[in-house]
Amino acid sequence: MTVYKEKERILRAIADRALQAVSPDPAMRTALSLENDTLTVDGRTYDLASFERIFVIGAGKASAAMARTLESVLGDRLHGGLVATKYGHGVKLKKTRVMESGHPVPDPAGERAAKDILGLAKGTTEKDLVFCLLSGGASAIVPAPRDPVTLSHKQAATRSLLECGATINEINAIRKHLSRFKGGHLAGALEPATVVSLIISDVIGDHLDVIGSGPTAPDDSTFLDCQAVLDKYELCADLPDAVRRVIRDGCAGKEPETRKKGDSCFNRVLNTIIAGNAMAVDGAAEAARELGYTPVVTDYAMAGEARDTASRMIRLAHEYGEGLHEVKPPLCLLAGGETTVTVRGRGKGGRNQEFALAAAIEIAEIHSCREQMSVLCLGTDGTDGPTDAAGAMVFPDTMARSEAQAMVAREFLADNNAYRFFTNTGTLLKTGPTLTNVMDVVAILVDPK
Repeated sequence: MTVYKEKERILRAIADRALQAVSPDPAMRTALSLENDTLTVDGRTYDLASFERIFVIGAGKASAAMARTLESVLGDRLHGGLVATKYGHGVKLKKTRVMESGHPVPDPAGERAAKDILGLAKGTTEKDLVFCLLSGGASAIVPAPRDPVTLSHKQAATRSLLECGATINEINAIRKHLSRFKGGHLAGALEPATVVSLIISDVIGDHLDVIGSGPTAPDDSTFLDCQAVLDKYELCADLPDAVRRVIRDGCAGKEPETRKKGDSCFNRVLNTIIAGNAMAVDGAAEAARELGYTPVVTDYAMAGEARDTASRMIRLAHEYGEGLHEVKPPLCLLAGGETTVTVRGRGKGGRNQEFALAAAIEIAEIHSCREQMSVLCLGTDGTDGPTDAAGAMVFPDTMARSEAQAMVAREFLADNNAYRFFTNTGTLLKTGPTLTNVMDVVAILVDPK
């Protein structure tokens, strides 16, 4: 056990460095350069003295922490504002109102927050500068259903989409087309104010129209794309009639589309990404190197079903353990991105815990080098699925611990019940709210034989 305690220390250090690399405060301070009244953001300069009012609005798991830094940078120049974040992710601010709401399923508090943010946005003028702070989670945190869709309809649609294995791009395409906030509509509400959107990305490829469902970005998706998602996952029968009707009418040209490229509402909007998953992976790589492991980044766009992706990565780690690649142990395989889970069981867990459980099963079946591998699966927001864990860790004795407790790992995997499995083995990873969100990081230590 002493050996594995050391591996746990190393994995936790790698997790800590990954999170530090995408902390909102340094990301914000790097993005903003203020000299007297001249603010520079992503190569653009703004004369703050030329605006009558400066506001901040925002949504997402990192928005409150981002607003805290913005208040520090702007000081008395900031007129006030409102940001919405997930329950437990709020921080105390001096000038900015903070509202908390539900995630991943939206709730009435989020609907109120969306209404208040839209109200503030519509009250701005061409003489105002508005900072919009966006991060992962915004899609659920600020629901603003378009008629005739109601909050209960969006809740039902969200649950169906989360459980069917759809990607975040597919889920957010539908969210945008059911919203008065997303899909560029917030930019429409802010017109003609000058808008600076600072964004922490939680999607593969950092697509602006997908992060938080793109409140201030032109939308590339269409109603036809939404219908294709419903058909692909056979969801039509599971969704409320109002949701199906909006999408059907949209495909027929009877409902207005989301805001597209060329819309005048984007003329005075700057969207800039200040942090993303690659930064977290690179931070993890630095930590691994300092701890004596050669980092090998296999993927900055990890995707697919969690259990399948886990099996592939463990098999690759096995190859490295057998000396079949140029880099030899000790090494640390790293990947970043976001997998999906098709929920078929009744258990509790998240994609990182499911990944870890599938990895534990795969490792147990490898006899030649299973003693060499330890695994970290980290959700950078600190919340993996509907649980209080950020993910889980796997060690060479994880399966032995489970067998000693008469636990059958494959049964837990079949029931999507990774949370209970890792609760019993004692290797859940809990960080609490991290106040950031850039998808997931996987690290696999491969030690010499």
